Amino acid sequence: MSLEAEEMSLVDHLTELRRRLIYVLIVFAAGLVLGLFVAKPIYLYLISADPAQGFVLHAFSFWDGIGMYMKIAMAVSLAFSVPFIVFQLWAFISPGLRPVERSAALRYVPYVFVLFILGVAFAYYIVFPMALSFTISITRSMGLEETYGIAEYFNFLFSLVIPLALLFELPLIVMFLTKLRVLNPLRLRRMRRYAYFALVFIAVVITPPDFISDFLVTIPLLVLYEFSVFLSAFVYRRQLAEDAQREARYIKAE
Repeated sequence: MSLEAEEMSLVDHLTELRRRLIYVLIVFAAGLVLGLFVAKPIYLYLISADPAQGFVLHAFSFWDGIGMYMKIAMAVSLAFSVPFIVFQLWAFISPGLRPVERSAALRYVPYVFVLFILGVAFAYYIVFPMALSFTISITRSMGLEETYGIAEYFNFLFSLVIPLALLFELPLIVMFLTKLRVLNPLRLRRMRRYAYFALVFIAVVITPPDFISDFLVTIPLLVLYEFSVFLSAFVYRRQLAEDAQREARYIKAE
């Protein structure tokens, strides 16, 4: 292939990538508009169902209310955009995949949304109440007067919920890479110590600066990793069985 043909190929790839990025931005913007329409009922639900233990939220600037609406709208848009982003990523790399790899990758796309929602539910209904209760108990034990701003409350909420929801995609990523034979359970077990260190580091970075939040996020991440190893082993055993069947058919044909 000539240098000119290679350059044209690179230009074509960049053009394709730009086109798919534009699609993603359009879907994200549409999700943002939808999120603005549903922001108020979601806000009312979060306030009525929140584990805030009776304290009153305050607005400390004229932009706090608008900022809260935008945060909710962005969370809604992200929930709808993540599967579309994954699909666009699959569409971009699929020409370089084998048919079996292309089919395997496409089957995983719908589960992206399911795992994201499960991550949101786990973070909001389990991790967030425990972290909030701990921080409130420390504040009250120090005899401090509680005056919480709505912006700080939702920053605390989303800083826990959104990263943990995204990290719930870990088992799916591991299954996909195992299907492509990039990973296997043996390799995952060998790198367990390094993976644990990385997950602990991620938990410390994404959570508010208190020990209980770090702990409450670290434990689920380690469980997710072990669950990912289990799923990888399941896929790997099926691959070995399929390889053995193909080898047996080849030997029989000879």
